[in-house]
Amino acid sequence: MEERAAGALVGAAVGDALGGPVEGWSPEQIVERHGGRVQGIVGPFYEDWRHARPIAPYHKGDGHVTDDTLMTHALVRVYETVRDHLGAYDVAAHLVPDLMGTPRWIPELEAEALPLQRIFLAEKWIVARLHYGHADPREAGVGNIVNCGAAMYMAPVGIVNAGHPAAAYAEALDVAGAHQSSYGREAAGVFAAAVASACTPGATPDSVVADALALAKDGTKEAVAAVCEVAARYDDFESALTPLREAVAPYDTVGPEYRSPSLGARRPSRLHSIEELPVALGMLLVGGADFRRTVLGSVNYGRDCDSIATMSGAITGAMRGVAAVPEEWSTEVARASRLDLHAPAAALARVTREIFGRDRERRRAHEAAFATIAGDTAGAADGEA
Repeated sequence: MEERAAGALVGAAVGDALGGPVEGWSPEQIVERHGGRVQGIVGPFYEDWRHARPIAPYHKGDGHVTDDTLMTHALVRVYETVRDHLGAYDVAAHLVPDLMGTPRWIPELEAEALPLQRIFLAEKWIVARLHYGHADPREAGVGNIVNCGAAMYMAPVGIVNAGHPAAAYAEALDVAGAHQSSYGREAAGVFAAAVASACTPGATPDSVVADALALAKDGTKEAVAAVCEVAARYDDFESALTPLREAVAPYDTVGPEYRSPSLGARRPSRLHSIEELPVALGMLLVGGADFRRTVLGSVNYGRDCDSIATMSGAITGAMRGVAAVPEEWSTEVARASRLDLHAPAAALARVTREIFGRDRERRRAHEAAFATIAGDTAGAADGEA
């Protein structure tokens, strides 16, 4: 449990940090900027990162994690507080106060600040809708842009439901209802399910994709199937970059120019999907769940590659354990970000064991009650035992 929790959370943070500096760019632009494919931790795309993009004056690169990791760790803290399964109301009661009330070290700001001051507009929506708008938490995600904002931090839900993809899917849909709707919310459920599936003993990339497809709905299901069918033909990310983009393009609403989204971008639809999750699962297949190959493929894909690498890093880490995450990367990301990447995972593993104990007690109580209802006195006795 501890190895898989650490693998998922440390793997997610490393993927996030490697992808951050090239987020938003194409594979060709990445090669031009870095003189080849990214092979590890690199510096910011713009040296003058403070002024290059005023809407996002963040120090992406040099091993700094982004809001994907900040939100993931915040969700772990909610689990530490509640110490049980979560839902949308827990987002309102615990996640929102955490984001707006407790200053923390923000690597990209190189300062201590409220997480609310770093998270992007689609995440600020949670605070606006729940704290200021007093929306029903289960419906608060309606109206937000539909993107990967909810999915990117759902790895902890997969760990809490390790080995039970359907339970992870259902819990993540509830949690994500406070943040997203439509295929953004759906992706949160499927990503959590993939992490839970990856924890299953003997899991393989194919089994994780199969579990994801068994639960996914509408455009998300179609996009995952299309991308993974193509990914199965490749075993190196270089040759897979263009085919994976072509496979997901019909389902992606952002359009070919990531920094210039189409008019219909990020609007609710049953026909579409976020790009990040299908590509992350595709890179899992291409990389054969080898952490370096899987995550570097995700990073060099470009576009929203910090979130793609967060997801593929979490799934691969959950499957292979923390030992699969290159130590030179995880050590440098922790140092540069001034974060303990292992402490949240250890805390989550402890909480997961507690929650499983409660689940077992609840299940036994249900079995005993149902046996009595059904007139099965022997079953009732067994349940009580």
